[in-house]
Amino acid sequence: MNFTLTQMGAAVFIFMVVIGLISYVLGKRKTTAPIKSALLGFVFSVIPVLGIIYVVYLAAKEDVVIP
Repeated sequence: MNFTLTQMGAAVFIFMVVIGLISYVLGKRKTTAPIKSALLGFVFSVIPVLGIIYVVYLAAKEDVVIP
């Protein structure tokens, strides 16, 4: 099965958006800056393994209690 560069780019971009959204949702519960978490997840997922590692890191973090 052959993939063109355009198809690979589209797949990576979709993966970046999905990881960014997951990072935002987790960032709302786990951090005080969810937008920064989403941007970091988006950027880290240029290399998909780093994006997955970042999501696992956010999931393992303690929830932030807002007084």
